[in-house]
Formats: sequence, C-alpha cells, structure tokens
Amino acid sequence: MLLYVYSPYGYYFDPTYLLVLIGLVLSLWAQYMVNSRFKKYSKVRSSRNITGAEVAERILRSHGIYDVSIEHIAGKLSDHYDPRNKVLRLSDSTYNSTSVAAIGVAAHECGHAVQHARGYIPVRLRSMFVPVANIGSYASWILIAIGLLFTGSSSQAWLTAGIVCFAATVVFHIITLPVEFNASSRAVKVLENDGILYGDEIKGARKVLSAAALTYVASAATAILQLLRLIILFGGRDRD
Repeated sequence: MLLYVYSPYGYYFDPTYLLVLIGLVLSLWAQYMVNSRFKKYSKVRSSRNITGAEVAERILRSHGIYDVSIEHIAGKLSDHYDPRNKVLRLSDSTYNSTSVAAIGVAAHECGHAVQHARGYIPVRLRSMFVPVANIGSYASWILIAIGLLFTGSSSQAWLTAGIVCFAATVVFHIITLPVEFNASSRAVKVLENDGILYGDEIKGARKVLSAAALTYVASAATAILQLLRLIILFGGRDRD
C-alpha cells in the first residue's frame, strides 16, 4: 500500500496514506448500510408472497427476454447477471425469499439483463473496459515498483506508465456508476408499474437498492482517492 515512501535520505512516512484510509472508511460505511438495510427488509414479506426467482422470471418475460436462464447459487448478496452466458444468478438470500429486499435485488439484476438486451451504451462501454481495467489494476503496481528502482527520466517514465494504468481502473469504476443506477431505476419502475410491490414495499426496495448503490459510489471514490495519491507521490516527481 506504499505506507512508506523512499527518498535519497531513506524511507519516510507517507501522509497521503490518509487518502487510502478515507476510502476504507467510505467502503466500510457503504457495506454496513447495505447489510443493515438488507437485513431489515429481509424481514418484511411482500403482500404478493412471490419469491425473488418468480419475480425475475416475470420481469424477464414481460420484457420479451426468453434466452436468459435463472440459477440458484450459494451465498448472501452474491446475486449477479452473467451476460456472456446469459444467466441470472440469485443467491440463497434472494432466490426463494418472498421479502421486499429479495424482490428488490432480483429486479435489479433483471435490470442488467434488460440493459444488455436493449444495448444500453454504458454497459457496452463497461464491457469494453473490463480487460483494460483488469490489466491496469495489476500492471500499475508492477510499473510503479520498477520506477522506484530507477532514477531520473527513466524512473519517471515507469511511474507515469503505472499511474496511467491505474487511471484505467478508475475510469471503469466511474462507468459502472450509471450502469448500476440505471439498473436500480429500472427495477423500482417495473416493480411499481407491474404491481409486484405496493406503497411502503416500494419504499423499502428503493432503500435497499440505494444502499447497494453506495457500495459502487464508495468503490469509485476509493479508486479516485488512490489515483490522487499516486499523482501526488509520483506525478512529475524529480528523482535525480
């Protein structure tokens, strides 16, 4: 994590590490919010008494999507849509549950399936950035480590390359935000318009999905703070 930074006079404490700590606090707070709200609304049963899997099936069919299968997977909040295999996977806490929280999560994942079926542009952009972000997240630290071994212009070239690679992961996190927000918006709209949830149930589902969105906001903020830290430490740094 580069808690200490090298200088010609030895290693010194890196005060910019506070930026990383801020990101950590944001991530922990967001995770607490989503867990607490999901726990709360997992205890609230929907008046329609239908499961998350049944809701997912209904939403997909109502949007004319018949080539996406629904699978039951282990875990809690491990729900996701796999666009490559066209599979919507619902966790133990969602698949057979009739709670407001489970229905909200199932509808959100259906939102991603609808995005792919409709060619939602941010989804296409995110898919394009997946390999770039994956490579960048690993390569950035390797390049920075190499840069710290050299001095002068060669050092700065390696460091700059590392920062650019890490910036690619930041772009990925930023692109992810509209994708997740839109999926939640689609979910709430269809749950209300199709009469799957009513009144306070809609409010509960919206709160669960809003909390889930915070985790993506926190991830993006953490990545931006880390990028800022790298720029402060190594951007344009003269190591001669």
